[in-house]
Amino acid sequence: MAVRISAKRLAIDKANSTVLIAVGIACFVVVLCSVAGKSLIDQMRYQSKVIGQKEDTLVLSKKNEKAAEQLKTSYQEFASRKENVLGGNSSGTADRDGDNARIVLDALPSKYDFPALTTSLEKLLTGNGFKLDSITGTDDEVAQSATESGANSVAVEIPFTVGITTSTSNTKQLLSLFEKSIRPMQISKLSLKGESNGVKVSVDGKTYFQPQKKFNVKVEKVSASDKADKAKKTEVKK
Repeated sequence: MAVRISAKRLAIDKANSTVLIAVGIACFVVVLCSVAGKSLIDQMRYQSKVIGQKEDTLVLSKKNEKAAEQLKTSYQEFASRKENVLGGNSSGTADRDGDNARIVLDALPSKYDFPALTTSLEKLLTGNGFKLDSITGTDDEVAQSATESGANSVAVEIPFTVGITTSTSNTKQLLSLFEKSIRPMQISKLSLKGESNGVKVSVDGKTYFQPQKKFNVKVEKVSASDKADKAKKTEVKK
């Protein structure tokens, strides 16, 4: 009788071991399938985002390419006109001559250059018969270099003071010269002082320069997670 009980016990123990092994294998398979399924789903989501971003980039690139061609055509037409915006000859060398592209750059330069401004004022005044006594201002090129490296592009003031000796009859003509200058100039103060040799005129004004623009090219990392990585930006000069 004791032998029969031991045999049954062994059979039960063997059956329990078999069930335990089967349950363990089943749990392993379930866990493996869950991990593999999650990895597959994440990979599918990642690939879907990559494809979506590539499609958006392709559409934007085509639009940019078309806009660039239109801009190139417009620029070439504007720069190649025989008569410039000042009514001069685009291929001439007189004061009102020159192609439109150069005139625009001279009117609103992209860099702070106070010596160039003084040269321009001297040419403008002495070339029209006025006696130039002085040109003063602040050569702030070092401080303005930080403005030039910024991403935003807004016009920056360049103040100046000019002293001229002229006659009473030519005072009005003097002011019209500043109005006709291709560089935008704003007169803030005008002082007149009569002397034996004519009229001493002091003009306080300001002109402008506009730093070159910089385009931000956006580079994004595509992540399979719901929270996308922060975009990194690189700057490309125009």
